[in-house]
Amino acid sequence: MSVVVKNAKEQIKNIIFKAANNAIADGVLENAELRDFAIEVPKDRANGDYAVNAAMVWSRLFKKAPRQIAEILMTNASLEGTYIEKYEIAGPGFINFYLSQRYYADIVLDVEDKKEVYGRSDFGEGKRVLVEFVSANPTGPMHIGNARGGALGDCLAAVMDAAGYYTEREFYINDAGNQINKFALSLDLRYLQLYKDGIEMPEDSYHGEDIVNHAKAFAEIHGDSFVEKDEAERRSELVKFALPKNIKGLEEDLGKYRIKYDTWFKESTLHQNGETTRIIELLKESGYTYVNEDALWFKATEFGCDKDFVLVRANGVPTYVVPDIAYHYNKLVTRKFDKAIDILGADHHGYVPRLKAALTALGVDADRLDVVLMQMVRLVRDGEVIKASKRSGKAITLVTLLDEVPIDAARFFFNLREPNSHFDFDLDLAVNESNSNPVYYVQYAYARICSIIRNLEGEGIKNNPANFDELMLLNAPEERELILHIAALTDEIVASAKAYDPAKITHYVQELATKFHKFYSACRVKGEDEKLTQARLSLCEATAITIKNVLRLMKIDAPEKM
Repeated sequence: MSVVVKNAKEQIKNIIFKAANNAIADGVLENAELRDFAIEVPKDRANGDYAVNAAMVWSRLFKKAPRQIAEILMTNASLEGTYIEKYEIAGPGFINFYLSQRYYADIVLDVEDKKEVYGRSDFGEGKRVLVEFVSANPTGPMHIGNARGGALGDCLAAVMDAAGYYTEREFYINDAGNQINKFALSLDLRYLQLYKDGIEMPEDSYHGEDIVNHAKAFAEIHGDSFVEKDEAERRSELVKFALPKNIKGLEEDLGKYRIKYDTWFKESTLHQNGETTRIIELLKESGYTYVNEDALWFKATEFGCDKDFVLVRANGVPTYVVPDIAYHYNKLVTRKFDKAIDILGADHHGYVPRLKAALTALGVDADRLDVVLMQMVRLVRDGEVIKASKRSGKAITLVTLLDEVPIDAARFFFNLREPNSHFDFDLDLAVNESNSNPVYYVQYAYARICSIIRNLEGEGIKNNPANFDELMLLNAPEERELILHIAALTDEIVASAKAYDPAKITHYVQELATKFHKFYSACRVKGEDEKLTQARLSLCEATAITIKNVLRLMKIDAPEKM
């Protein structure tokens, strides 16, 4: 049975605003510009399903006591055609609303009808969003920060998509500039070391074993034929040989992490097609540049930055920020994305105002660029912070982390906290198969529901969708609590998309698992009343669908047996 479930919170908001406008029209309240107010779930459900603070928020507007305003509002309110069964005015002026049983029945029907698309909405419909994340330096392996950025960015993109935005994922490959020059130098010296003595590696070069392996692999193919060749030619060939292998390795490692990008965008294309040069000319035309000691400077201080910065050095070489400006101009102007969202480490906080200033000078609305700054991660084992892998003795990378902990745990754990909060990743907890492990706890709730349904089917009780009359029997407090939480999924996804915070979804599904376990402990699914049994089976099914939909968003498995 398909039903159209109207958002209960939206209905309450409409009731309050209409009541206020009616009171204003009748002269009972003064004419005023109505501000928004909060609709919250009370801690004690005896105080209603939702509590509204409109009377307190509007007290100064109407120059009346909140409780008096609340009484005026509800005198002018109509509950007809809504899910609201009754209201009460409490305390200093809170208005508590109670939902009808029909609402709870309709929610379960709605989940059963929508199944895998339950929770999705058209909130962001018509808006194009590009989420760029990880964008690790291709000259070496991905570190723990990239592991957090990968889980965060991928889940955020999924949340944006579920909230109705057209969403693409992108990896920006820094295949030009200083780090590639350093990569070339490091490869070159390691190659020459195979044939010459006394060649030292500079302290600021790359000392990783991957550089050594690339040099040896190159030598196996070419031998010493490049030793006496021009240095620039040798380094160019070494980079051509090694860089694609590194990029392919990044793609494979992220693929193991269940991340698939729509675009791998190379910085080098910005130089090859002239976009970097064009940006410099556009910035000159904007009137916000000047020359000092033969270098071209950008007047960043005119946009609120603490100091101006160099665009082109005195030797004519652009600084690293120029291709970054060109890249974001490409996102927002050339490819016409409405929003560009970057997931960056917290150490980039000073970089963001510069980028926004340059975009503003170019005539681009800088508010179309949003940057999520992500704090560092500490790995913890046995209660102590660790900096190296026991197995290799080296820093733990994305790959070695996934060798130690399940992918499900990694993706879930990295979204347990807001991006801007520091996070301790407990390696022991991540592999612990008990309810103390949050991802295990959620997966166990799903597996438990599957087990309940299987066992009852084994007893001849089929999991048939309950009808409206049967679902009207779900009026126990634990049943209502569970259904009300299921009903909140769409709003939580939208809130997560608006805040760029997938942790809201992680917390939501953990609480959903808790509410299910409470329901299961208090309400016997199989009972003497066949209609109630069927209704509770449908509630179990609706809970399973909701859990699975959230885990699917996070690309985490929902096992039917554990």
